[in-house]
Amino acid sequence: MSGTVVAQPAAPATTPSAGNSPPNPSYPNPAWLALRKEEIIEPGLEIVDPHHHLWDRPGHRFLIDQLLADTNSGHNVNQTVFIECGSMYRADGPVEMKPVGETEFVNGTAAMSASGQYGSARLCRGIVGHADLRLGDAVARVLEAQIAAGDGRFRGIRHSVTWDESDVLSRGRTNSPKGQMYDSTWRAGFARLAPLNLTFEAWLYHPQLPDLADLARAFPRTTIILNHVGGPVGIGPYKDKKAETFAQWKAGITEVAKSQNVVVKLGGLGMTFGMFDFY
Repeated sequence: MSGTVVAQPAAPATTPSAGNSPPNPSYPNPAWLALRKEEIIEPGLEIVDPHHHLWDRPGHRFLIDQLLADTNSGHNVNQTVFIECGSMYRADGPVEMKPVGETEFVNGTAAMSASGQYGSARLCRGIVGHADLRLGDAVARVLEAQIAAGDGRFRGIRHSVTWDESDVLSRGRTNSPKGQMYDSTWRAGFARLAPLNLTFEAWLYHPQLPDLADLARAFPRTTIILNHVGGPVGIGPYKDKKAETFAQWKAGITEVAKSQNVVVKLGGLGMTFGMFDFY
């Protein structure tokens, strides 16, 4: 994939898992988006959108038509990367294999786009799915199934490790415990990524950045993609503490930056847990 990498705003961290979600009137909000029009800077610049989701939830549908509305809004978005979001898991079969259903679903969307019938952009050119690293070595079977389901498009996994002392912050579908990235079984699963040339998308909160730095040092051959600029938090116990939060985030991101196998996605700063007052 080539071109400039930019990120779309991500859904709020508190979004429930697929199948159990209430209507979400705030995302996307076409009326709010229409309040302001801005001139497109460098409309010919090739862009790869590295972070979007697809789902069909009660009151909240974001499938190929909605994605096309975004990619065709005036910028030259020619490829996109899907990031796991608990969508269209298999209803039957072993629990650990259910996330493969998401890749099967997204690969279908990618095949639709590859037909050219929906324009020149190639949607879901890369697919990042989920596999439970708490399976340890046994996760290899899931990873191999994900690769097969992706038909050449599967690039890596995201296993959320979001954790904080405060109950205000979501721990996501994985409900990760404190210190998840240090767990030996979890790390045994993580070790299975590099031999398969798979990346790891790191979704965490800024106090966990030192944990990620340790993980990156322990696995220098695994490419780690840090989501949402390291998740600076601005709610709960972090509310109205921007100076302290920035200092803690800066120290953590500086430590992470010492590892050459980590890259950072610029995006997600408008999420509801964040330190910026966009809501």
